Amino acid sequence: MTTRQARMFAIASTAIAALVFLILTVHSHTRFPALTNAEAITPAVVAGKDVWHRYNCINCHTLFGEGAYYAPDLTKIAQLRGDAYLTAYMRDPGQFYDERVHRRLMPKQNLSDQEIADLIAFLSWASNVDTQGWPPRPILVATGLAAPGAAEQPGVTAVPTRPVSPEDDPIAAGENVFKNATPACLACHSTTPGVNLAGPSLAGIASRAEELIASGEYTGEAEDAAGYIRESIVAPSAHIIPGAMYSAGGMSFMPATYAESLSDEEIDQLVAYLMSFR
Repeated sequence: MTTRQARMFAIASTAIAALVFLILTVHSHTRFPALTNAEAITPAVVAGKDVWHRYNCINCHTLFGEGAYYAPDLTKIAQLRGDAYLTAYMRDPGQFYDERVHRRLMPKQNLSDQEIADLIAFLSWASNVDTQGWPPRPILVATGLAAPGAAEQPGVTAVPTRPVSPEDDPIAAGENVFKNATPACLACHSTTPGVNLAGPSLAGIASRAEELIASGEYTGEAEDAAGYIRESIVAPSAHIIPGAMYSAGGMSFMPATYAESLSDEEIDQLVAYLMSFR
C-alpha cells in the first residue's frame, strides 16, 4: 500500500466511523425518553433528586452504577422494598441494623416526612428506568450480593440454573418462586438461621408458625402453619408480631402485592417450600 493509499484509507475509515457514531448518537437520543421513563418525571421526582444530592447519598451509595461502592446500589431498591419500609428506614436506620453486629454505618439524616416522600418518588422513578439489566445481581443488604451459581453461605442463596416442573418436585418449584418472584423473596429474607436482612430469616418458619398458631397470641385467620405462611404472603398485615422491626403503624413492611403477581399454583409451591423449613 502506497503512502497515498494509506492516507485515503485512514480518511475513509475515520469518515465511516464518524458517520456510524453520529447515527448511533441520533438513535440513542430518540430512545432516551422511553428508556429513562421520562413521562414519569414528576415534581416530586425532581424534588427527590435534589434531596439525593443535598444529603450526598452518592458518597456511599451507587445509582445506575455511579457513586461510591461503600453501601448497596439503590438503582432497583424501590422494587425490592415497599414504601412503608423505605419510609421507616430513612426515619431511623438504627432500628434496622446494629452497627456492632451488622457494621451498618448509615447515619440518621433527620429527613423531614416530605423529603422522605420525595426521595422515595425519585428512587421509584429510577427503579423503572430501563437499565439493561443493571444491577446484575439482587441486593442482600446484610451480607453482600448473591452471585449466580454461588455456593451456599450465610446470607447468600444460589440462583437456580433451570426451571423445575412442579409435578417433579413442588418444593423445588417453590424455591424457584422464592428466588424469581417480583420482588424476589430472597432480596429481603435469608434462609440461614440468625441472618436477618430487611425481613426476618425464614429458617424454621414452619415450626415457628405452628408455635404461634397454638400460642393464643395469633390474631389472623389461619388455622394451621401452612395457612399462616400463605396468609403472610398474600396479606402480610393480617398478623403483626409485637415489637418486631418489620412493621410500623400496624402495617407490615412486606409488599402486599403477591396475591396479584403470583398465581394460586405459585403460592401453593412457595408455601410448600417454606413448610420444609422446620
